[in-house]
Amino acid sequence: MSLFYPLDTARLRLQVDEQRKSRSTPAVLMEIIREEGLLAPYRGWFPVISSLCCSNFVYFYTFNSLKSLWIKGTASTTGKDLMIGFVAGVVNVLLTTPLWVVNTRLKLQGAKFRNDDIKPTTYTGISDAFQKILQKEGVLALWNGTLPSLLLVFNPAIQFMFYEGLKRQLLSQQEELSSLQVFVIGAVAKAIATTVTYPLQTVQSVLRFGHEKLNPEKRILGNLFSIIHLLKQRIRRLGFLGLYKGLEAKLLQTVLTAALMFLVYEKLTTLTFRIMALKGK
Repeated sequence: MSLFYPLDTARLRLQVDEQRKSRSTPAVLMEIIREEGLLAPYRGWFPVISSLCCSNFVYFYTFNSLKSLWIKGTASTTGKDLMIGFVAGVVNVLLTTPLWVVNTRLKLQGAKFRNDDIKPTTYTGISDAFQKILQKEGVLALWNGTLPSLLLVFNPAIQFMFYEGLKRQLLSQQEELSSLQVFVIGAVAKAIATTVTYPLQTVQSVLRFGHEKLNPEKRILGNLFSIIHLLKQRIRRLGFLGLYKGLEAKLLQTVLTAALMFLVYEKLTTLTFRIMALKGK
């Protein structure tokens, strides 16, 4: 995530700031650096890394625990992988959404928006952001965007379904996957999942940002009507392709990150089992 973090910064700016023109990812990053400084693409790095650690721990722990309990001696199937991935995603969303709401706010703090209606925030850190959101917006604001996040659990579920399916296909022809094969199937699986669910990811980012103009009736952000309203509003202002604004940066970031993550994940898993086997002897 640290390696490809600037790509995620470019993606978030394009999703939230409707007035920012959709350019190539390098052009957007150069624009941010020119206007806000060299370190601007890494703004909010620590809260994002903290959230990512918690989120990945919850997801992988739940996924593998459920898989070991449910499958237990039987053959794994694509349907089972999808269901287990879905349940693990729901658990992850309910537990970690407040962290992602806070880090979205911190990532956008100090940004030079093209949209003049957006008011800047003045958080001094993670704990201060939690306190101010609770005081000014209420406890439910920490779960802004929960509904699209719950719908987005299909993203890792779809990702794991394709990853496990491709992995099984390759392992039926050979004993062990190479690093390159793991990297490629991880990238392909994530690219498919990201493209299918990207419009919901855009809505999720906008709701987590929690800007006042999106909630004129003081309703809880994140309900189904808010999602439909935001999707229609974006299509009306930017056209259908507006739903995919920032997709290039998102694909570059998530595909490369996921591929690298799966590569490290497989190597660590293999290493752990080898160490356990040696200790067992």
